[in-house]
Amino acid sequence: MRVKPASAKTILFLCIACFLAGTLFTGQMWTSPSSNHESSVLPTRHNGVLKRKIIEGESGDVMEEVTKTHQAIKSLDKAISTLGMELTASETSQTSGQGQHLKQHDSNLSIQRAFVVIGINTAFSSKKRRDSIRETWLPKGDKLKELEKEKGIVVRFMIGHSTSLGSILDKSIDEEDTEHHDFLRLDHIEGYHELSTKTRLFFSTVTSMWDAEFYVKIDDDIHLNLGTLVNTLAKYRSRPRVYIGCMKSGPVLYQKGVKYHEAEYWKFGDEGNKYFRHATGQIYAISRDLADYISINWPILHRYANEDVSLGTWLLGLEVEMVDERSMCCATPPDCEWKARAGNVCVASYDWKCSGICKSDERMKDVHKACGEGDGAVWNVEI
Repeated sequence: MRVKPASAKTILFLCIACFLAGTLFTGQMWTSPSSNHESSVLPTRHNGVLKRKIIEGESGDVMEEVTKTHQAIKSLDKAISTLGMELTASETSQTSGQGQHLKQHDSNLSIQRAFVVIGINTAFSSKKRRDSIRETWLPKGDKLKELEKEKGIVVRFMIGHSTSLGSILDKSIDEEDTEHHDFLRLDHIEGYHELSTKTRLFFSTVTSMWDAEFYVKIDDDIHLNLGTLVNTLAKYRSRPRVYIGCMKSGPVLYQKGVKYHEAEYWKFGDEGNKYFRHATGQIYAISRDLADYISINWPILHRYANEDVSLGTWLLGLEVEMVDERSMCCATPPDCEWKARAGNVCVASYDWKCSGICKSDERMKDVHKACGEGDGAVWNVEI
């Protein structure tokens, strides 16, 4: 087909239209951008250099914002984790009945101040042991109250309850407490294999009742010199996170059926390994901040077969000063007797082979007579 040639008018019209379109497009390209992008089109003699600097500057700004956002997210995650832990602790506390402890002590109106709170671990079958302690190193009745009021030394036998609330065992403790007023009842079912739980609950309970500088746990077959204990603790009162006791590293007993068998022995390495250093369970002391740590985190603190090992694991990963205080593990006479005569009165005395004083209900008086600091020593301490 042959194409009809375009007329001159048509060609002229097309040229004008193209010119106008080009003018309009060029005008839009040179229109000043919004204020948000002024820095990217500033005139310069070195456009290539300027453009590179602008891009680098924008990249730096972006990276800075990303870093800030990342830090904010980390802070938020940490806050959420903390709140989650506190919520877990609160819920566990309610379900386990720990709230009963707090309710029980609401009558105090405020937490009482003290220098040291001493919990004597005891059992339903240990009445003779408790009586032997009351007749030797522990003041009774009004003197116990006076010791607490004047010296800030709080001493209580700590015990839970039987599997059946209100049983004969529970009533016998109630009657004994009515007579002596020296018990701390824990919301805990008594049992030898529950000592780690009992220890954990002891610290969470006493920190809600007494604001003390130190908290001490001892067994009810140990001879204790209260005044010497207080003087020993006073040396460390200005130091944070202190863990005091006779440090040891015993073997991990993996054989089933033996006393102190560790069911989770595999966590401590190969068979035949020893535990890490920790205070022996007969007596140990921790400062307020460590007791608070246990009280806050108790729902997630793992319990091993032995309560002294459990306490050691709870503190192992913290910045803690471990004090190996050998005066807390003197042997019974003649060892503690010789030391007392030399002026080195022991804090605590017991027999290693019995993990306490052998036949303590019978021998406590003899040990006290030979190794005691004197009845007036605790009243002369300066705190």
